[in-house]
Amino acid sequence: MSISQQEFARRRRELMEHMEENSIAIISAAPERTRNRDVEHAYRQDSDFWYLSGFPEPDAVMAIIPGREHGEFVLFCRDRDRTMETWHGYRAGPEGAVTKHGADDAFPISDIDEILPGLIEGRDRVYHDLGRDPDFDRRIMGWVNAIRAQIRTGAHPPGEFLALTHLLHDQRLYKSAGEIKLMRRAAEISAAAHVRGMQSVAPGMYEYQLEAEYIHEFMRGGARFTAYPSIVGGGKNGCILHYIDNSEKLKSGDLVLVDAGCEYEVYASDITRTYPVNGVFSAEQKALYQLVLDSQHAAIAEIKPGNHWNAPHEAAVHVLAAGMSELGLLAGSVEDIIESESYRRFFMHRTGHWIGLDVHDVGDYKVHDAWRVLEPGMAMTVEPGIYIAPDDETVAAKWRGIGIRIEDDVVVTRSGYDVLTSAVPKEVADIELLMKESLTNRTQAEKKKSPMKKTSEKSVQRNEVRDSEKTQ
Repeated sequence: MSISQQEFARRRRELMEHMEENSIAIISAAPERTRNRDVEHAYRQDSDFWYLSGFPEPDAVMAIIPGREHGEFVLFCRDRDRTMETWHGYRAGPEGAVTKHGADDAFPISDIDEILPGLIEGRDRVYHDLGRDPDFDRRIMGWVNAIRAQIRTGAHPPGEFLALTHLLHDQRLYKSAGEIKLMRRAAEISAAAHVRGMQSVAPGMYEYQLEAEYIHEFMRGGARFTAYPSIVGGGKNGCILHYIDNSEKLKSGDLVLVDAGCEYEVYASDITRTYPVNGVFSAEQKALYQLVLDSQHAAIAEIKPGNHWNAPHEAAVHVLAAGMSELGLLAGSVEDIIESESYRRFFMHRTGHWIGLDVHDVGDYKVHDAWRVLEPGMAMTVEPGIYIAPDDETVAAKWRGIGIRIEDDVVVTRSGYDVLTSAVPKEVADIELLMKESLTNRTQAEKKKSPMKKTSEKSVQRNEVRDSEKTQ
């Protein structure tokens, strides 16, 4: 399951249709990044580069040149090298860039200084995002300045640089059927991991041991990487929004907040569930959890074509403000709480973000200072929460140290929405039932092992007696 070369070609054609006349777009691959000494982080291609090419290697540059007679998609990449491939893996090489990745023309990256300036010369505009890679920016400016130095001989340097992201990121915002298929698979794998987490958790486990259950399920499902560092926060750690230490022991009576999602074929998933370590919500935990869940239901109901981006957030905030007032967490009317934004003491982030190739995907949230209108193909998360600091003495002690977030991935459809991550339980009764069944199954499994263990011990004792008799 992957994006076809036909779709990559369609994406490039769509981009070229929106580029200015007589222009060139230049995009560089993500660099390899050192983790420590001579060890690199696992390589992950730049999302824009991948979106237009599907080319997975570093040390590559692409040029998109509308109307070029000898090919509109030109790729510079590493040459085949038997020695390097023995050490680090196979390379496509310029020939593979053409045959496997759809390039119209391809050259060794070592020849870029001789060839790319000739592709730039004669173009009026260069699409390139200055500032993302300062080293590559300097190379481009060097090529342009070299062309400018030859103006007297008839050279034609580009007159302006234009940002590529405005065009490309707006294009990426609308997911194709192929993209949604991959995102759905990523969501299915992540959903299975969250179910496994609920079935595996037990008091006395460390947060990182619970995290390992998720990573195991990601890889078992075919997802080699996480989409972001997993958050596994037990008790008060659930109140830390980006907690990734995952190093403390989980305690009976606490909740654990797990924000974890896999990356499948370069597409992200993003799910958060909060559940009791011992399988049963306390009265206070249940009250706050149900409030967050109600706010999420209200937010998701606002996802449909024609509504604006902020409508789900507004719906979630209204439900949360009413609940905070009713539970005595905040004083004042719902209107006062919303207008003063006092709810932000306990809900300090937005209700969601775009999702796709990046977990926090590209795309403007506002257009001409107005919230963007939702359209089919857009994909977003919905993730309201409540976080009450353990040292917040302005609220009753029974609420302190409780952190709850519930997050799902949702695609806008023609008729409304499609929740990709719906396979993970989130109703209180469903979570408790799943965890109770899992605990029962584990207990029964332990009981089945116990007689075998006793029999084995008796066999050992009998053998020891026989050995003793033989010795005598």
